[in-house]
Order: sequence, then structure tokens, then C-alpha cells
Amino acid sequence: MASKNPKYLFVTGGVVSSLGKGILSASLGSLLESRGLKVTIMKLDPYINLDPGTMSPFQHGEVFVTDDGSETDLDLGHYERYLNSKMSHKNNFTAGQVYEHVLKKERKGEFLGSTVQVIPHITDEIKKRISIGAEGNDIAIIEIGGTVGDIESQPFLEAIRQMKLELGSDRTLFTHLTFVPYLASSGETKTKPTQHSVKSLLSHGLQADILICRSEQNLSKADCKKIALFTNVNEDCVFTLPDVPSIYSIPVMMNKQGLDEQIVEKLKIRCSKPKLNDWKKVINLENSQKGETKIAMVGKYTELVDSYKSVNEALIHAGIHNGTNVKIEYIDSEMFNKGVKKINADGILIPGGFGNRGVKGMINVARYAREQNIPYLGICLGMQIAVIEFARNVLKLDADSTEFKKSTKHPVIGLITEWLDDEGLIQQRTEESDKGGTMRLGSQVCYLKKTSKMAKLYKKQRISERHRHRYEFNNNYESTFNKNGMTIVGKSEDNSLVEAIEIKNHKWFVGCQFHPEFTSDPIKAHPLFKGFIRAAKLKSK
Repeated sequence: MASKNPKYLFVTGGVVSSLGKGILSASLGSLLESRGLKVTIMKLDPYINLDPGTMSPFQHGEVFVTDDGSETDLDLGHYERYLNSKMSHKNNFTAGQVYEHVLKKERKGEFLGSTVQVIPHITDEIKKRISIGAEGNDIAIIEIGGTVGDIESQPFLEAIRQMKLELGSDRTLFTHLTFVPYLASSGETKTKPTQHSVKSLLSHGLQADILICRSEQNLSKADCKKIALFTNVNEDCVFTLPDVPSIYSIPVMMNKQGLDEQIVEKLKIRCSKPKLNDWKKVINLENSQKGETKIAMVGKYTELVDSYKSVNEALIHAGIHNGTNVKIEYIDSEMFNKGVKKINADGILIPGGFGNRGVKGMINVARYAREQNIPYLGICLGMQIAVIEFARNVLKLDADSTEFKKSTKHPVIGLITEWLDDEGLIQQRTEESDKGGTMRLGSQVCYLKKTSKMAKLYKKQRISERHRHRYEFNNNYESTFNKNGMTIVGKSEDNSLVEAIEIKNHKWFVGCQFHPEFTSDPIKAHPLFKGFIRAAKLKSK
């Protein structure tokens, strides 16, 4: 049973960004969950944006969508891949959300004319949101975004300093992830950056209880002893996190070093020993992978791999459970605007995206996959692209009728805010549309045809998957597609919206309106990705 007074484990980062606080937090959560504890993880983002939903994937990477339809930081994807717990809007908030809420309260007069300040008003709101997110759990891991020393992080650091003071050491623990560079020219590891990082943390009133040092290789006992001496951290609380071939080996690796034992001891948590058989199985499967299966991912944001983080991981999971190493080649779809000569891959995947840019090239790629009998998986925009391509080149519909344009009278794909009458003519919906306004977000139930590939992969007909899109298939074309070889195999719970398509007489051609990558994890892998990689693996032989 979860505690009424949850414990808090705060994770901060120093020296440089992108050290892997999200993966570390997820690994810690997995270790604690394996001990029978109820765990949740929160990501506190210091930027002023209200959420990552409108941020460019080139800058911020993937937008992860939770069951409740929240558009959140991609680190929540790590949390869900490592934990059994599901995340929600409570697990991610930004400085922008905090300031907006406080300013709205000020405008309503709720502060009774007081001068609104960072302390106590902003810090109180941060503490309140942390407490709400932790409710119902034994322990909440709180990841503070950014790097210690960033000006925008200061209110968050002050808030957790106050929480330590208010709740005491039995309920709060500070874990600091830092970087220890290795100089190959001299064969030395340099601890000075870590020393300065911990001192910077201390200047905010935060003394690290546990240090985790990222490095190219394991630190020596002498290095750990030196770091402990100069950072005022116990030597047995200095851990090393070296570069590893697979991020899924981190929970077992940290357990061998005794990290989770230190956490439960310092927080005085009574729990069972960790059960890590599932993670050990994943490691064994990874180590036994043979051969290579090449997947061409043709998208709009290929310059930044993190733009498709969940898709990347879902493909890796599928490779683990198919016994093959999945090699992903990222290709900008605009390369194919004038056509496709050849794509050297065992499978082709077109992921989600927004806007017209690159659509022409994607349509050409979908045609190439269909005509060359190459396994194809289209996700969200990728399904819509497959529909458009089929409409143009098989059904021979007017090309203009399949563009993403509001002015089109008979679109194959239409905006979610548009209603298509019996004659296929567009009628505008209001913002309060029964289809969800301008965006369809979150987990929704879908029904699959019993005879479909997808139903056989899922081993059931009723599924629940997450959505994030503005366009829908025009149901007026459903019978036309079914008669000509592209079958509608999935519909929404009320049977009003198309969720999935397949092509008959093709090796493996599947498109889905939802995002299956958001519900994949390394222990089980997602059935749709497993089926796709299995088909691609067979082609490679």
C-alpha cells in the first residue's frame, strides 16, 4: 500500500547538459519499483513555454503524449519504458505554467494586494505541484531540468531546498548527476568539473547526498575517494555511470554498485530485495542478437534523432525480441520530392509530423514501398500519406483532392474540425467539435477487424492507443478503398473514425492513425513493431 507521506528523491545535473538525467531517473524508478514500492517520476522544465506541444522538434526533440492527452517532455517516455507506472499531466510542468498560474491568481486578487515575488509565491506553487504529483506513491523521483547554474533553474532549486528543510532528511534525498571527463592524451580522469558542480549546487543551499559520475569508463577507487573528499559526500555514495552499449543494462549495473540500497537506507524505506529478472532477460536477449535489419525512417525532422525518440526505442525493442540488430537510417523526405530511384532497406517507416513540408517526398516513398513489396509501417501522418498515395496512383483520383488543403471539396484526408457530409462536401465544425476540437489527443479505444494482420499481432480486437493529430480519413471513400485493395481494418470505438489500414497482397503494409511507439517497452515490445521488424527481417534473408 502506498504511503500517505511519500518520500522524495531529487535529481539534478551539473557540468554539461544531455548527461542522461531522464534515463538515470527512469533506472532509479525501475530499481525501486522492483522492490515492491509504488513509484512515480516528475520532470520539472525551467523553460517559459507552457508545454512542449508547440516547440520545434529540431530544438526540443519528441513530444511525448500521455494517456490523458498531455503533451509532455520526452523524458516521460523514458519513465514509462522503464516503469509499470503510467504518467499524466501531473508528471511534467514548466516554469511557464507556474508563472501563468500565479499571475492569474494575482489578477483575481487572491494575494490580497501583496507584492508577488519568486519567493514565496513561485516557489510555493512549485512545491504544491510536486506534492500533488507525488500523492498516492511511496516515493516520487523529481528530475530538475537543465544544469545547475542556469538562471532559469534557480526557483526550482530554491523550492526543493525549502522542501528538504520542511520535510527533513528522512523524506528527501538529493542525487546529483555530474560529468567526469577522461583525457585520452594523458590517460587521466579529471574530477575538477565535478567539484565545481557540487560547489555550485551548494551555493543554492543544496548538499548532494549521492553523486553519480558520468564518464567514458568506470572510475577508480582513488578517483571516487578524491571526489568524496572535495564534495563532502560519503565515499560509498559516489557512483560511476560509464558509457554502455545499451541503456537497458543501467538498472542492473546500478544495482550491482548498491545505488538502490543506499537510497532506501538513507530514506529509511522498508521494502523487499529487488527482482530484476525481467531486466536480466532483456540484457540476455540483446547479447544474443544476430545479423542486422535495416530500416529506412523517412521523415521531416531527421536532423535531430531525438525528434523520433519513442519510435527509435520501439524499433530497438522489436529487434531485441526478434533476435536482430535494428539499424535505423534517417532520411529527409524532401530528398524524394522528384521521385525514388532506390532505397536500400529491409523496411520503410514514415513517422508522424505536422505541416506540408516533405509530404511530396513521403508520398513517393510510400508508392515505392507499395510497388516494390517492401514492408511498410506508416504512423499517423505515415498512414495518411499511404492513403493519399493509394488514392492518387491506384484509385486515380484527382491529385488536388488529396492535398492538405481546406479549399478542397472532396478530400481523402480532412481536418478534424471539418465535417464531411453525405456528398463528401466539407462543412466546418466549431471549436467545440465532438471530435475533440483542433487536436485529437490521448488514449482512445480502437476496434480491429478479426481477420486483419493487426488483430493477429495484438491477439485481440479491442485495443487502446494514444493519438496526436489534426487530420482524419474521409469515411465517404471507405468502400472504394476496401474494394480496391487497401482495407480499412481499424475504426474508433463509435465506428466514426478510421484508425488503421492494410494493403492486401503485399508482404507487410500497415498504417495506423495512432502512435504505437508511446506504449512500447523493452521488456515486452509493442506487437505492431514486432510484426514490422519480423517482416523486415524475413526480407533481409
